[in-house]
Amino acid sequence: MANPVTLVTGASSGLGTLFARACAARGDRVALVARRKNKLKELARELGPETIVISEDLSDYDAPEAIVEAIEDAGAHVDILINNAGFGARGAFHELPIGDQTDMIHVNAIAVAQLCHRVVPMMIANGGGAILNVASTASFQAGPGMAVYYASKAFVLSLSEALHEELEPHNIAVTALCPGPTKTEFAEQADMADTKLFSSFAGDPESVVAAGLKGLAKNKAIVVPGAVNKAMVQSNRLTPRSVSREIVKLLQQ
Repeated sequence: MANPVTLVTGASSGLGTLFARACAARGDRVALVARRKNKLKELARELGPETIVISEDLSDYDAPEAIVEAIEDAGAHVDILINNAGFGARGAFHELPIGDQTDMIHVNAIAVAQLCHRVVPMMIANGGGAILNVASTASFQAGPGMAVYYASKAFVLSLSEALHEELEPHNIAVTALCPGPTKTEFAEQADMADTKLFSSFAGDPESVVAAGLKGLAKNKAIVVPGAVNKAMVQSNRLTPRSVSREIVKLLQQ
């Protein structure tokens, strides 16, 4: 049907901006979602007049419904959903403000599920679609020092794998993109720029976006960009969980 859009959350910076640019460059009409409306407007001017700008905070329970309603009000429907929005915070669980951590759960996990649930019937009605959920290599183990972030990304991976199987008969591709540490502003916001994890292993964001879109086009259930990240994920399957927890703890110091 007419007027399909690619919805990108967390589009005001980092991977979200790169996803939006890549999708617009291949001819998609893009709907941009983030809190910072001024940043979205700047990006929309770059991408073209058909770009839809939606300023919403995904820690608000009603935000996903408001986002999809705004797209419908523009006479469009979601053909591709890129659930990219998310944030982290380094620190001991009991010392970080619980409000910040519950907001993290909402943005990283609950809003992902809400948006998927809202757009899937729309995709089925239009003959198919695609969903790319940005998880993390953190999805594969526990994360002492970032307990809630790692747990929220484990949820995204598990949900995405299940939906990959459930929605395949409906011609809907579902991919979990699991990048490792990446050179975006995430590290500064999460107070992780000085950690061994980011100082030694941070990768290129453009390659992450390219790998995610390529994997989604092939309907791969899980995409882990980069040889080092793939090796780390594979090693987790062989390493006792008690050991992997200690490794994560050291890397985040």
